[in-house]
Amino acid sequence: MATFTVVIPFYQKEAGILRRALKSIFDQSYQDFDIVIVDDESPLPAEIELQGIEDTWKSRIRVIRQPNGGPGAARNTGLENIPAATRFAALLDSDDLWLPDHLKNAYESMTRFDAECYWASMQASDEFYYHFGMAELEQAEGGTRLSEKPLLIEMPDLASVMLKNWSFLHLSCMVIARPVFETVRFDPSLRLAAEDVLFFVDCILKSKRTLLCDEEGAARGMGLNIFHSIDNQSPQFLRQQFNTWVALDTLEERFRSRPNDVASIASYKNTARRQALWSQAGRVKRRQAPDLGLLARWMVRDPALLRAAFELGAGKLGRGAR
Repeated sequence: MATFTVVIPFYQKEAGILRRALKSIFDQSYQDFDIVIVDDESPLPAEIELQGIEDTWKSRIRVIRQPNGGPGAARNTGLENIPAATRFAALLDSDDLWLPDHLKNAYESMTRFDAECYWASMQASDEFYYHFGMAELEQAEGGTRLSEKPLLIEMPDLASVMLKNWSFLHLSCMVIARPVFETVRFDPSLRLAAEDVLFFVDCILKSKRTLLCDEEGAARGMGLNIFHSIDNQSPQFLRQQFNTWVALDTLEERFRSRPNDVASIASYKNTARRQALWSQAGRVKRRQAPDLGLLARWMVRDPALLRAAFELGAGKLGRGAR
């Protein structure tokens, strides 16, 4: 059996995207891996994408088809179908690409320092402008350098650091060891936002040691990505912000004994409320009906949403009176 199992959730409409991701895996300098692709009722089935590929590729790929459950559910299925002898799980979104030494750097770093969770940096791009690498994180937050080439950093309180800004972490740059992937799962109900954030925190808390590598491990592709295709005028935007608030509320419970972390989470929750309310005000301005059902559901769980609505309304009235 292989040292790594690569888990790919698959939901795409454009031909060639999955093959491109697979080529980046088979081009790895470290070759001891197998692959589990979870076809989440993709409009373009994975089996069609795999027609005509090399037999040497096919022998290392397993495809699992399931009713559409969203990216978290698809990743959970992949994690639950990792062979018993696999040591590490490596995650790759189907629209992303790995750089050639990603698995090599992960294997050598995790085995050398006995780590159970690892992230490489995401390659910089205009489309992924808000993401930043581990060297920049070290400049801002410090940490202990374990290695210079590749640059490896360890932070004793990484969960608290990421609660302030998690833009240095990406699923396609993540590798986890068996003690972590056997127990930690995604929340499949968070289909539109923040399922990765909860997973990151739970993996960090579960892992006996987490490493951050400044070497670029993945590059963002340009396939169908439901998270990045939603803006504040999209019908799904309110649900996306609600998903974010639910994830943050869960995190707040995880960190309730740590006041500084709770303050960071509370700030993010308030941002989610405000963005949600502005989006619905924009719908009214465009003569579209707001999603009153979801707003009411949110308000039942979070009375602070009503207070935020009053604050935004009062601010708008105040500006209009000047």
